[in-house]
Amino acid sequence: MIRAVRAVRVLPLLLLPLLLVSCGTEKAGAGADTGSTADTGTGTAGTDKGTGSSADAAELAARAGALGIAPEFVYVTEAPGFAVAQQSVGVFGGDGFHAAYFSQKTHAQFELFVDRGTLTAENCPKTQLGQGSGESVACERDGDAWYRKAGGQHEYALPRDGHVIRLVGDANRLDRAVLREAAEATHHPDAAELTALLPPAPEGAATEPVERGDLPPVGDGAPNNEVGASG
Repeated sequence: MIRAVRAVRVLPLLLLPLLLVSCGTEKAGAGADTGSTADTGTGTAGTDKGTGSSADAAELAARAGALGIAPEFVYVTEAPGFAVAQQSVGVFGGDGFHAAYFSQKTHAQFELFVDRGTLTAENCPKTQLGQGSGESVACERDGDAWYRKAGGQHEYALPRDGHVIRLVGDANRLDRAVLREAAEATHHPDAAELTALLPPAPEGAATEPVERGDLPPVGDGAPNNEVGASG
C-alpha cells in the first residue's frame, strides 16, 4: 500500500519554485533545458539503465541508509529541460524514496516516488494518486506501466519486484509525453548521479540493521523489559 509522504522530508510542489530561484537546481539525470513536447503516444514504458559506471553498492547503501531510504528504491530519471531539485530528495513513507524535478524554463514539475507494494488491474483504481485527492482514479495500461489520472493530476506508475516507481505531475501543466519519457528513463543512479543526488553518509554510518539483543528469537513479541520483584 502506498503510504503518505512524511511532511518533514518532502517539499510540497507549490513551494519548489520559490526555493529553486534562491538555491538553484542540482542536476542528476537531467537533460538540456528544452521545455516540454506535445506528443501523447502510448507505447511501452520501461526502465532503462544509466550510461555511466554503476554506483558502488556499499556507497549507495551508506548514503541512502543515512536518510532512512532502502538503497534499492533510489532511482533517477531524465527528461528534457528538467533537473532534480536536491532540496526535495528524501525518504517517502517507511523507507521509500522521493525526488522532485523542475524546469526553470517552463516552470513545469513532477515528482518521483518509489515505495513498497504493487499495482494491478484490481487495485489500480483504489490506490491514491500522488499525495491523494480523494477522487476516483482512472487507469489505463501502457506497456508494462499504468497511466493514471485523478483530481487534475496524472501519473505513470511502473510496478517492479516488490515496489512501484511513480511519476506524478499536474495534468494541465505537464504533457503526458514528458511524463511518459521520464518514466521510460528511470534507472538506478550511476556513480556520478549518486554523488549529485544524495549527500555523503556521516563518517562511521552503519550500512546494516543493528541487531537488538532484547527481542525474543521467535514471534513478534515486544522487548522483555521485566525487572523482577525488586524493580
